[in-house]
Amino acid sequence: MAQLLQTSFLPSSFSFLRRTQNTHILRISTSKTQVNAKIREIFMPALSSTMTEGKIVSWVKSEGDKLSKGESVVVVESDKADMDVETFYDGYLAKIMVDEGGVATVGSAIALLAETEDEIAEAQAKAAASPSSETSSTASAVTTAPATEPQPEKVKVVESARPAAVPVGSAAHPASEGGKRIVASPYAKKLAKELKVELAGLVGSGPVGRIVAKDVEAAAAAAFASLPAAVPVAAATAGIELGSVVPFTTMQAAVGRNMVQSLTVPTFRVGYTITTDSLDALYKKIKSKGVTMTALLAKATALALAKHPVVNSSCRDGNSFTYNSSINIAVAVAIDGGLITPVLQDADKVDIYSLSRKWKELVDKARAKQLQPHEYNTGTFTLSNLGMFGVDRFDAILPPGTGAIMAVGASQATVVATKDGRIGMKNQMQVNVTADHRVIYGADLASFLQTLAKIIEDPRDLTF
Repeated sequence: MAQLLQTSFLPSSFSFLRRTQNTHILRISTSKTQVNAKIREIFMPALSSTMTEGKIVSWVKSEGDKLSKGESVVVVESDKADMDVETFYDGYLAKIMVDEGGVATVGSAIALLAETEDEIAEAQAKAAASPSSETSSTASAVTTAPATEPQPEKVKVVESARPAAVPVGSAAHPASEGGKRIVASPYAKKLAKELKVELAGLVGSGPVGRIVAKDVEAAAAAAFASLPAAVPVAAATAGIELGSVVPFTTMQAAVGRNMVQSLTVPTFRVGYTITTDSLDALYKKIKSKGVTMTALLAKATALALAKHPVVNSSCRDGNSFTYNSSINIAVAVAIDGGLITPVLQDADKVDIYSLSRKWKELVDKARAKQLQPHEYNTGTFTLSNLGMFGVDRFDAILPPGTGAIMAVGASQATVVATKDGRIGMKNQMQVNVTADHRVIYGADLASFLQTLAKIIEDPRDLTF
């Protein structure tokens, strides 16, 4: 659900009336305060519990546009995702105080909303006279300067003009109409630059017609298919300038803070080897039905946690711990510019087919930076899987506020001794669990891993 813009009245005398809490809207009784012009500040909302500032990805509306209550106005990048933000009032977008690419602290003004069209000029005059507006504009201008520089000409693949980008998605939601700003996710913009795709020609399939990565990829594929077969195609280069200093993205900064915070927690690690022959066979059998290995591992982990609730517990204040009532499996996903952990809610209770469909949905939303807060910050146990890269073992850092995280390595053919004393081959994988030693002890993890191994080695319960 998109967040509502939080605003306060600005009386004509221009004395700012600010909110006392980020989560409340200041309401003024007209019987006590004379308001000649209803001009409201639009604040930078807090989109997550850890968010201290936000970046303006794009303004969905332009100055002077009429707004209706509940209509999307701006796309904000928080420390975890991009979110469409809606207006709480009807009116006109009078003045944008923080441009696209600009950063504003939570609770600071990013725009002014006028109740009537006649009050737009008054709002703009007040914004120009405000010292805070000048500061915001200056900071925003510095941040967005690279975007205003003339763009170099695209490299032409053939002598004739490059084929125009092919519109993809529903024509009911154009991302660029009538010369207005193009609404696209940051990853889609980066991908479009790398693949030489013009965003202006695309129709987005995301929320409110927003262009997402799959729209760009589809347009690039269509353009490639239309090229003459005999003409060689130039390969896209990464364009990384060696020796350059690159500031952290909002997400990278948030990940860094969490990792530093995790150093304050006393942790320990326990490893275990699990035979995966039966799990591999089950996966091959039901893969065609849309089941993913991630969902199978999450389901197996959740069933094991149901028998060992202390491993699913968490300590947040250093004085007590909580036996979490739900088993929510967070799974680490690498995305452009950072890392995020989409959460499979109640993984022990959801069937494997629904769990797989949900996982695919979460991954798509994560890569489009469209996850809602409850979809990434409610995990009670975390999985980190590098097995698909051939990594056989690794340790994971414990996320703050959780009790344990399990690192999963690749399943590999291994020579083993059979029960009858002979030598055989089995597929085995290494798992390593990092846990909060204030709550979870070695015996707890050992017992949990034994249960997990039994479930994976005899996975019949995973499909029930």
